[in-house]
Amino acid sequence: MRFLGNIEARTDSKSRVFLPAIFRKVLQQEGVEYLVLRKDVHEKCLVLYPDRVWTEQEDFMRRKLNRWNRQEQQIFRQFVSDVELITLDSNGRFLLSQKAQAMAGIKQTVRFVGVGDTIEIWSGDEETHFMDPANYSSALEALLGGKENPIE
Repeated sequence: MRFLGNIEARTDSKSRVFLPAIFRKVLQQEGVEYLVLRKDVHEKCLVLYPDRVWTEQEDFMRRKLNRWNRQEQQIFRQFVSDVELITLDSNGRFLLSQKAQAMAGIKQTVRFVGVGDTIEIWSGDEETHFMDPANYSSALEALLGGKENPIE
């Protein structure tokens, strides 16, 4: 399951937003029943996890974190507690709760960004979620420069 794209949308007067058709098509092909929405751990954005991706992530964390260790249990609890289950209506819309909008600083415009097996939802009013081209180029060179590229 791969989501690609950077698509702008707007919430309606009831705080519903259309999930872009390109993403809905992937979900439909994969037979996804529901999505899980949570605030990103590092950035001021929301992340939509397809049901199976969320289950894999939750299972991975459960295996890594010891439920008998207080701090690890608190980390797990915090990760899974602030989620919302999302189902699309017949038109491909979903409700973006006031709480979720506040966590991501979303007013009316949103930007959906496909990030592999998840979809990020950013405030469309900001462009701070991308590196400037020069820093991006330098970072790629530092991380990957000189390493063998299997697709060349």
